[in-house]
Amino acid sequence: MDKDRVEGKVKDIAGRAQRQVGEWTGDTEDQAKGAAKQAEGKVQNAWGKAKDAVRKPGVEDVDNSNDIEEEQKDQQRKAG
Repeated sequence: MDKDRVEGKVKDIAGRAQRQVGEWTGDTEDQAKGAAKQAEGKVQNAWGKAKDAVRKPGVEDVDNSNDIEEEQKDQQRKAG
């Protein structure tokens, strides 16, 4: 597993937590910073997955179901 995947996931989770705390406290700056950190983490994670895919031809990473579930939960929280 590429280190970018690990670092990206850490940033994603930290950003999600910061954004959520900002929502709870009404701090729009924390919400924005958390969302930015979360997006940065997702990009870094995707970059790490791409590098892993190049290193291991023929082996596809299908472990994105957790990311999809988390994204759906975020959308549901925003909607309601």
